[in-house]
Amino acid sequence: MPSNDISAYINRLAKEHTLSAPELLQLLQNSSETSDRLLFEHARRQAQQIFGKNVYLRGLIEFSNYCRNDCLYCGIRRSNKNVSRYRLTPEDILTCCRAGYKLGLRTFVLQGGEDFAYDDQKLTQVISSIKKQHPDCAVTLSAGERAPHIYQQWHNAGADRYLLRHETADAGHYGRLHPPELSLQSRLECLYSLKEIGYQVGTGFMVGSPWQTDENLVQDLLFIKKFRPHMVGIGPFIPHHDTPFSAFPAGSVQLTLRLLAILRLLLPEVLLPATTALNTLSAKGHQLGILAGANVIMPNLSPQDVRAKYTLYDNKRSTGSEAAEGIASLKAQLAEIGYSVPVSRGDAPGVLS
Repeated sequence: MPSNDISAYINRLAKEHTLSAPELLQLLQNSSETSDRLLFEHARRQAQQIFGKNVYLRGLIEFSNYCRNDCLYCGIRRSNKNVSRYRLTPEDILTCCRAGYKLGLRTFVLQGGEDFAYDDQKLTQVISSIKKQHPDCAVTLSAGERAPHIYQQWHNAGADRYLLRHETADAGHYGRLHPPELSLQSRLECLYSLKEIGYQVGTGFMVGSPWQTDENLVQDLLFIKKFRPHMVGIGPFIPHHDTPFSAFPAGSVQLTLRLLAILRLLLPEVLLPATTALNTLSAKGHQLGILAGANVIMPNLSPQDVRAKYTLYDNKRSTGSEAAEGIASLKAQLAEIGYSVPVSRGDAPGVLS
């Protein structure tokens, strides 16, 4: 396809915030260094129009690496007997939050496997305690699929946001990535329940997961456009040596950046992280992500002695600018490209804190 046609698609996407499925497919399959430069420029400008040159930080607390599920791509899958399992105590989590607060973080992300020993009551108490100690902060949960009444209970306790990646919008592809007891339908029902309850909801997918096609990616983009989440988390697939997908290649950094930019233009007000996976595959992943339209980074607040145990994929970064202790380094990296880090909850536009 002629490069001027791709440029026309990009310019129209930047102006109208939509493209058809065939047009998105053409954009993915016919991009070049020149078209990517134009795409990133539009995405960056769009993000700056809404958020300025601000990057919002969220303190990530990985509270448990126990999981009842056996997803084929995940290093903490149930059947992996080589994982050193742990659960943080409620006081461990509160200690992490206090440390993060002193560092200027005003959102805490509690992420864990689907660990039902860390039951709804226990997590409810943790949420309430965080909000009591830090009423000016947002609490984000990422704890997998639960019943709607549990989501409601956590929201009532003060949880503001919930992250639940749909992983792929194609049911057949979903089935190849997950065990038979999990389904795309169930995942989507959870997402719609979370939105109905009143959470700021985040979803997303892996880039370059096994058997993923360009058509799958277009389905993902169109689903996200229709669902209109407050947040979208995408990152390159990275294999883990103790999973059935150990021999599959990692996803592409460049394609991840391209998709970040497209998502920014499809949903201008979305909160869009430059993820740890992106920063794991590229030494300048954070900077590249921000320059492609992202505006969120999630430094790791987990206790240092457990970070190496929360290994969803190999070689995951949890030190340097990826760690809470490295926030000064992260700020310096962002300053190099003209961005700053406000002390802020960083809510989606139009959401009252």
